[in-house]
Amino acid sequence: MKKYFSLSVFCLLAIIMTSFGQIEDKRGLVAKGAELVKVRDDFSFTEGPAINRQGDVYFTDQPNDRIYIWNPNSNQISLFKEGAGRSNGLYFQLDGTLIAAADLNNELWAIDPKSGKETVLVPSFRGKKLNGPNDVWVRPGGGLYFTDPLYPRPYWEGIRGKEMEQDGQHVYFLSADRAELFRVAEDLKQPNGIVGTPDGKLLYVADIGDKKTWRYDINEDGYLTNKTLFCEMGSDGMTIDDRGNVYLTGKGVTVFDKKGEQIAHIPVPENWTANVCFGATDRRTLFITAMGSVYTLKMKARGVW
Repeated sequence: MKKYFSLSVFCLLAIIMTSFGQIEDKRGLVAKGAELVKVRDDFSFTEGPAINRQGDVYFTDQPNDRIYIWNPNSNQISLFKEGAGRSNGLYFQLDGTLIAAADLNNELWAIDPKSGKETVLVPSFRGKKLNGPNDVWVRPGGGLYFTDPLYPRPYWEGIRGKEMEQDGQHVYFLSADRAELFRVAEDLKQPNGIVGTPDGKLLYVADIGDKKTWRYDINEDGYLTNKTLFCEMGSDGMTIDDRGNVYLTGKGVTVFDKKGEQIAHIPVPENWTANVCFGATDRRTLFITAMGSVYTLKMKARGVW
C-alpha cells in the first residue's frame, strides 16, 4: 500500500506471511516449472512498475525518491532518475513519455525517457492541492486516468501533512490535449490501483479502503458509466493480461478472470506486495514490486500494451 507501515502492522503481516505457499493456477497462466525469482532486495519500498516498448520495466523506490530500470536481457537494474518527486505509480504513453504520480507536491508529471526531465501536467485541481496522485493508466486513444487517495507522508509539512484539501478521495481524467481535467468517480472510499483494457473500453479501479474492485465502461469523452462490482477485494497495484484476466496485489498477487472469478494466486514472501506488470519484449515475465524487493515470474499469459 502507498503508506509506511507501523511496527505492529509489520508484525501482524509477518505472521500471516511466514508460510510461503505454492502457486495456485487454475487456468495455466504461469509457465511450466516457473519459480518466483528475487532480482534485488536492497530498496526501501518498491512501487509503480511500467513497461516501455523495449520491454524494460521502470519502477520506483518511493521513500528514496528514485526511479530505476530493470533490463530483462541482462536481468540488471540501473538508476534512471533521482529527485523523482517521490513518484509512486508509473505508466508509459505510446510516444514513450513516462507519466508519474509524483506526490512530493501532489502532482502528476510527464518525464522525458531520454533526459529524465520532468514537466508538471497536473499541479492542482480547482485551485487546491490534490491528495497525492497514486496510480495512473493511459488509455490507447489518449487521455489518462489517475487515482488520488490520501496517504499522509512524513515529508509533508504543517497542516498539509494531516488534512486533505480536496473534498474526498477520487478518480480523475486528464484529456489527451491536456485541456480538460475532471473527476470521473467521486463515490469511492480510497481508490488506489487502476488499469484499463487494451481496447480502451473498460476501466478497473480498486477501492482498497472498501476492499472492492469496480469495473466501468469508458465513454469517448473520458467519463465513466455502468459501475459494476468486479470482485470483493481491493488492491494496491494492478495489471491485465491478453486473456482479460486482472491481477490484484496485497498478499501476493491474486488473479481474477473477466467474470471476477479468482483463478490464481501467487504467494510472495514479503509483508506486502505493492504492484505488478508484465515485462520483457514478449511480455511474458511478471514483474512484481514487494516491500524492498523486486521479483520476476515466467508466464504463459502475456501482458498487453
